[in-house]
Amino acid sequence: MRVWRGYNSPTELRQPKRHQLDPKMSLPWACSLVIVSQTQLPPLGGHSFSMLFGIEAGCIINRGKKMPFASVADSIAFEKEMPWADRDVPKSLFSLLTQTAVKFPRHNAVSFQLLSGAQDKAETFTWSQLQQKTAQAANLFRSLGVGPQDVVAYVLPNCNETVLALLGGATAGVVSPVNPLLDPAQIAAVLRETNAKVVVTLKAFPKTDVAQNTAQAVAEAPNVHTVLEIDLNRYLTPPKKWLVPLLRPKNPISHQAKVLDFNQELEKQNTSLDFEDIQEDRVAALFHTGGTTGMPKVAQHLSSGIIYNGWVGATLLFTEEDNVICPLPLFHVLASHVILMAALSSGAHVIFPTPAGYRGDGVFDNFWKLVERWKVTFIVGVPTAISALMQRPVDADISSVKTSFSGSAPLPVELFRRFEEATGVTIVEGYGLTEATCLVSGNPLDGEKKIGSIGVRFPYTDIKIVKSTDKGLVECATDEIGEICISSPGVWAGNTYTDGDKNQNLYFQDTHLRTGDLGRIDGDEYLWITGRAKDLIIRGGHNIDPALIEEALLGNSDVAFAGAIGQPDAHAGELPCVYVELIEGASATKAELLEYCLQNVPERAAQPKHVEIMPELPKTAVGKVFKPDLRKKAITRVYDAALDEAGLSARVQTVVDDKKRGLVAQVSSDNSDDEISAVLGGFSRPWERGV
Repeated sequence: MRVWRGYNSPTELRQPKRHQLDPKMSLPWACSLVIVSQTQLPPLGGHSFSMLFGIEAGCIINRGKKMPFASVADSIAFEKEMPWADRDVPKSLFSLLTQTAVKFPRHNAVSFQLLSGAQDKAETFTWSQLQQKTAQAANLFRSLGVGPQDVVAYVLPNCNETVLALLGGATAGVVSPVNPLLDPAQIAAVLRETNAKVVVTLKAFPKTDVAQNTAQAVAEAPNVHTVLEIDLNRYLTPPKKWLVPLLRPKNPISHQAKVLDFNQELEKQNTSLDFEDIQEDRVAALFHTGGTTGMPKVAQHLSSGIIYNGWVGATLLFTEEDNVICPLPLFHVLASHVILMAALSSGAHVIFPTPAGYRGDGVFDNFWKLVERWKVTFIVGVPTAISALMQRPVDADISSVKTSFSGSAPLPVELFRRFEEATGVTIVEGYGLTEATCLVSGNPLDGEKKIGSIGVRFPYTDIKIVKSTDKGLVECATDEIGEICISSPGVWAGNTYTDGDKNQNLYFQDTHLRTGDLGRIDGDEYLWITGRAKDLIIRGGHNIDPALIEEALLGNSDVAFAGAIGQPDAHAGELPCVYVELIEGASATKAELLEYCLQNVPERAAQPKHVEIMPELPKTAVGKVFKPDLRKKAITRVYDAALDEAGLSARVQTVVDDKKRGLVAQVSSDNSDDEISAVLGGFSRPWERGV
């Protein structure tokens, strides 16, 4: 492949209740892939969820030059050809974009529609148009003083401008995607941590508070000197377009940053770069991740790591003939690095339906018609979205669909079985995480699929399983469980997080990222995830894997989701408890579920001491159970019960996430500190007076 300089324009389940993902959740620590195969379904019947890498009826779909991926031997074969550093791939994202725009100038690149109807207005950029508009965006950011090491943050839902902010920001400087549905304080924390100079966000718009929350956040981030606003009204047609100015909410500004119109400023810029796109590796993106504590951390992504993700996708997944529907947010690595960068590398077409994706009004009800409209070949989803789609009839021609895959945490084996029984679909898994710039492993395409495994490593990725001993960390034997450690072009050893303190003790042998995930590698070099090190429930020094409880409960026909955590205990440190979401119409009681656990949780110490049924478990923006909120709920319940039993009026007002101390209970009461300490001092989680 020719490496373009990049500064010349080309010429051209069972079904749980229908629910929305909780928009307030921080991003998950890990981004893994669950891929499902359409090998037993008729072309127009059932629900079409196929293998990630183009498998159909057990064979590779040959669309373009796709390489075989049957076992770890194929990954080794890639590596024997040449080192990753010698691969003839572009050095910058703009060079990658330019290469594709030159090759496929008139092919569709990205499409967006504000509303979910199959006939609603949509806007499409060809690859030539996307390259030119990206150049304009990069020029705009440079004109605002953004240099190669300066940060452009976008606080945006999905739209075509989000793609321009991502690519233009990474070309002019460093781009920092921010979840637009975080609280203002969380957004401000990310803006300060990244030292963002420019923020791209929405103009005030009906039915969303993104603009208002961002304005509040910018007031707490004095480093931001310019805010660029995007008016979504341009995506509407009359009469709705006429109504927006009348219904537009107010957005009082208390910050000192200059506010400009993104599209107006964009049109003033040249359609080729005004500066040289330096062909060297550098930090191109900063992605925040909530981790298991809920506190945002910021991971640094090099251009080379992002391009590696695109190379894997273009080598094993997409061609220029594919149409990919991606209702997932562009502030997450699955949509931005795995999907968009694979399209950038291959020339595939990506469709983003509605700003909120799967959370958008009518998306589930209209989904199959959208598939027909865009002649979709690949469907991108999350487990909760796939479950919701299963309760809708396939009311459109979806014969174009070859593949569907889902991003989430590893799914319990019982959930796999249940899904297969309900749909006749085979499920396979893959694995990735934000800190590794995403992709790590995947089940082999035309090799053996081991249910519950997350497959074999991708080319140029090395996986080690390690355990702690008296002599320090050592590698585990085959099938021995330990911590998963990763080395790949996406891992920047020593520099994973912007906060240097968080990089301490984060690597094995100074090369392999310690993921915090527990797993094993079997004799065929398949990787299996068994849990999260930080999710372990430590009961009197005994480590309990929450998956033991969760998988047992998911075997109950009434249970849709389960989240097991350790609740505070003054004697044992922690005791296992579990929160449950039932399927729609289920009638299981707390007592019945406790009895079910007694019969089905295999380890006596893991028997939950408390079961609580919730209307809906808190979930991240990509559908994972959000355990920090469950921990806060458990602390409140246990502490309040202890205070009440002691005859005190004190109660937990809230549980906050302190950067140094972790979860801290804030207590409001007229009782003295000594009285409260006498009750709560025996628990491991600290307390303090509420504000």
